[in-house]
Amino acid sequence: MPALPLILRAPERRDYAQELIDRFGFEWGSAVPEAGYWLELGYERLELCTQGKHGAVYAEFVEGAARHRREQGGGRGQPVARAIGLKSAKTLPTVVDATAGLGRDSFVLASLGCRVTLVERSPVACALLFDAIGRAARDTATADIAARMTLVHADAIAWLASLADADKPDVVFVDPMFPDTDKKSAAAKKDMQAFQQVIGDDLDSAALLQAAIGAADKRVVVKRPRLGAPIEGPRPSVVIEGKSTRFDLYVRKALS
Repeated sequence: MPALPLILRAPERRDYAQELIDRFGFEWGSAVPEAGYWLELGYERLELCTQGKHGAVYAEFVEGAARHRREQGGGRGQPVARAIGLKSAKTLPTVVDATAGLGRDSFVLASLGCRVTLVERSPVACALLFDAIGRAARDTATADIAARMTLVHADAIAWLASLADADKPDVVFVDPMFPDTDKKSAAAKKDMQAFQQVIGDDLDSAALLQAAIGAADKRVVVKRPRLGAPIEGPRPSVVIEGKSTRFDLYVRKALS
């Protein structure tokens, strides 16, 4: 897919817009396209926009749903925290989110004290994350959480394979985008609609699972819709089912 145009709505942020263009390979846009997607940098944040289909998509760690989960989300009893192994862990595990997307699960884990490396190969998703982490770092309520989040723009399969033994995380978290057809699934949400158009589905999930198993010291956690197809490969050690989401666990060692 050709580089997306970036349209600047806040002239005083031109230097930051240029940084995003240089870092992620976007192009300057002078006018809103008649069709397709574009990035828009305003006074508050960076957004992924399109004509008519849905509202703007952006990553957010300070306000809205992120704030609610931070303040009233249920702590270590949250499903993703339980799947990672936080509920009974005495030492917080290091986590790699190998399909970071908009970083929602990564933020939950970082808010609970984990150090999380967010790996994202899409320049669009990575730019949205970069912008959101920067905003969180400047807010006193979330600065300490943002400090525990490290963003890596890379293909997770190659990046995981390149890790030295000393750098391997305790847990690798994988939440791939599959070409689901269930209208009630996460694919029906506006951000997933946009991501599937701009980024595409994760058709190499089997290779990613193998890379994750090779890199994780303790466990791999795969997040899927409850009735979604499993990733091709070894059977999970444990399956945790919720009302709409399922976690497939590939356990190598117990967390301390």
